[in-house]
Amino acid sequence: MSRRRVPLILLLCTTSVFAQQHRFDDVVRNLRNPDAKVRLAAVQLLRESKYPEAVEPIAPLVNDPVDQIQLEAIAAELAFFLGEDVPTKKRVAGIVEVRNPGRAAAAFDLGPLATGPRGAPPELVDALLYAVDDENPKVRGEAIYALGTLARAPLSEAQAGQLVKALDHYDPSIRAAAARVAGRLQVTSAGDALLKAVNDSQPPVRYAAMRALGEIRDTGAVRALTEQFNFYQKGEGAWSALDALARLGDRSSVQLFKTRLADRDPFLRRAAAEGLGRAGDASELSALEIGAGNDSSDMVRAAMAFALEKLGRNYIPRLVEGLVSPKTAPQVSEYFLELGGPVAPQLVPHLQDPSPEIRANVAVVLGVIGDTSVAAALQPLTQDRDRAVAQAATRAIDRIKAR
Repeated sequence: MSRRRVPLILLLCTTSVFAQQHRFDDVVRNLRNPDAKVRLAAVQLLRESKYPEAVEPIAPLVNDPVDQIQLEAIAAELAFFLGEDVPTKKRVAGIVEVRNPGRAAAAFDLGPLATGPRGAPPELVDALLYAVDDENPKVRGEAIYALGTLARAPLSEAQAGQLVKALDHYDPSIRAAAARVAGRLQVTSAGDALLKAVNDSQPPVRYAAMRALGEIRDTGAVRALTEQFNFYQKGEGAWSALDALARLGDRSSVQLFKTRLADRDPFLRRAAAEGLGRAGDASELSALEIGAGNDSSDMVRAAMAFALEKLGRNYIPRLVEGLVSPKTAPQVSEYFLELGGPVAPQLVPHLQDPSPEIRANVAVVLGVIGDTSVAAALQPLTQDRDRAVAQAATRAIDRIKAR
């Protein structure tokens, strides 16, 4: 009797898989249907079903003649890579809901750790770049931020050239977005265009261009950035310039960092501390140590702890404390990515921290900077009592294996 059951079970499983595959093929075919309603329904169904195999078939619809289909296609691609939809609303003070500027922009703001190790295929990258010139402002905005979220460095020469071209787009919001994306994707060929954009007529473009110059590590921009800082002196223009200089960490900027380490503006204090750490200047150790424990700003305390770690002090435990708060966790995570593999062994013990936020965020970071030995330490957390921790550990192990 048991012998007769086994083939039946196998037959049922095979039939189910075949039927499922057949439905998937039919839905994919409908992506090419001349009826816009059918195409839209197909994209929505694939998005809801979370079929990662649909990434490439949906890519052409990013440039569909119908705006609604384009937006749905971009949202679907984001969902495939993020594992979940990005909310289009956010709470203010826990009560009032306001609409985000865009789903893709919100995904971009989640940072580079929001997606897995697998980047968008070339077909999708090309489609998103083409959509940056779409007539619909919402489509082109979603396209460029989806590009920054899903693509991986390095872009091809042709793709980088298209992104650099967007720095001169007639829409200032696209110029600003292009600068942010160029920085995230390390498009070093954008250096000259970014320097030109530092003098753009629109402030958001100028500020984004300055920060991007720091992100792509354009050392030739030190003089221009210093001039910009001296021009602005305060506000977003000043800290955009100082942030870029801090990322470059050039020795010629040390005196400027020192003079702004006690500035009233916390953003300037943060950048000054980071700059001293990256420049390797230990002349303000005492001020950094005091600030790491007593500064009124969480982000400044984290920045000073980072600087002290860069200068050879053991501030990993202090930095880990910053992973508890959703306000400082992205900042601290970026510090750990910059510090890289050498600090991974010091992070492993914190996988046992009582705080689930710390356990989850440490797992995410280790997924990027850790090796196979770290994967073994992550394995027990896949059964963590906190679901978010278990998911973070599982994804971290997958990222390590993929690498």
